[in-house]
Amino acid sequence: MSDLPRDKNFHDSALGTMRALGMEPDPWQMDVLTSNHKRILLNCCRQAGKSTTVALLSVLEAVGRAGTKVLIVARVFRQARLLFKTAASFLERVGQRFLKRQTIQELNLVNQSQIICLPCKEETIRGYADVQLMVIDEAARVPDDLFRSVSPMLAVSDGRMICLSTPYGRRGFFYHAWAQGGDDWQRIEVPVTQVPRISQAFLDRARREMGESWFRQEFHCSFEALEGLVYPNFARCVVPATDLPPGRWFGGIDFGLRNPFAAVWGVLDRDDVLWLAGEHYARDKPMAYHVQHLPRAVTWYGDPAGAREIRELRYNGIAVRKGDNARRPGIAAVRARIEAGALKVLAGTCPNLLAEAQLYRYEPDSDSEEPVNENNHALDALRYLISKLDWRGMARLRKGDPIPPPTDLPSATPATPVQPPPPKPRKWLSIYNEELWTRIV
Repeated sequence: MSDLPRDKNFHDSALGTMRALGMEPDPWQMDVLTSNHKRILLNCCRQAGKSTTVALLSVLEAVGRAGTKVLIVARVFRQARLLFKTAASFLERVGQRFLKRQTIQELNLVNQSQIICLPCKEETIRGYADVQLMVIDEAARVPDDLFRSVSPMLAVSDGRMICLSTPYGRRGFFYHAWAQGGDDWQRIEVPVTQVPRISQAFLDRARREMGESWFRQEFHCSFEALEGLVYPNFARCVVPATDLPPGRWFGGIDFGLRNPFAAVWGVLDRDDVLWLAGEHYARDKPMAYHVQHLPRAVTWYGDPAGAREIRELRYNGIAVRKGDNARRPGIAAVRARIEAGALKVLAGTCPNLLAEAQLYRYEPDSDSEEPVNENNHALDALRYLISKLDWRGMARLRKGDPIPPPTDLPSATPATPVQPPPPKPRKWLSIYNEELWTRIV
């Protein structure tokens, strides 16, 4: 294995090495081994041989190009060590003469190349630079902050990155790169139909045991909604854009700065159906920015922990009341509306709310009744709203705020979030008339 470009010679070297190791490569494995793309996403079913392929690629790169630094990271150190051990085994079997020194997490070669595996900790990874090949194993489960930490290590070397994984829901950098990464990435998908070593009898049994959604994710490379979703049937709430019925306008707000400031609003009709028709979702913006994007003729319910934010919105003429932050009864109230068909989301108006509904989940393999506290900002805004609208039917009864009288509203077709009509001017003799007050400077 000499210093070879990505040509027929390199192809023959990779093919010969696999056969020397007693393996006959699948076509997709040769595609990975001979690709010259800088960024590769390897989306493989379980037991396809992705770790074997990338371990061999690490050895070929380290032996074939002097001074190559290969870095292997994963969500847990044990996972990175498994891929590292596979690479070490290959090197011992077909390239022992190239090995200078071996530790539990480093292979040092006589040509000054290195293969290193590291735990998934930002502080231990940041010390490495000038990496020629970055391998991220089980990338769908690796935190986004780790991905952001390792990417700059390839800047000086103009090195390569290979992310290999079985899908794990529609979240994280691996999913977003696969769905939205464009030409920056080469995508190689290996469903079970390309792995003849797995029998149909095994697959039939796995389908019965796992269920259809999880089976598609594990064996057909499909990015499915996660198991344990808090609102698994939320998608049924989406309806085509249509004219809104007359009713009263209500909204919910979840405050945030680094986390998103999220607001959703809509009409509660005479049949007690809530039609969501607008959304505001933004990070790192001052309250003055949000004030400009919140409709005024809406009765808002906000996170009760945001007392300062509520006061500031009230000062700017937006009627905000404290919502109910009892999480479990609130989730139950949202679910009840979904099951009863009393929650509608007009298509195209609340994209972030719908995206969160596909991610907000309970911790896998846990009996906790509390969901994971992420991907829930617009959903929390909706929970504050529905908790107040439906307080009479919640397990923890509490006197709610008075509901304003109904207001007839014009119909609208929501190509963009629907804005309620401007509020009626208040009478001059009112505590809300700022002209009657003397500002204290």
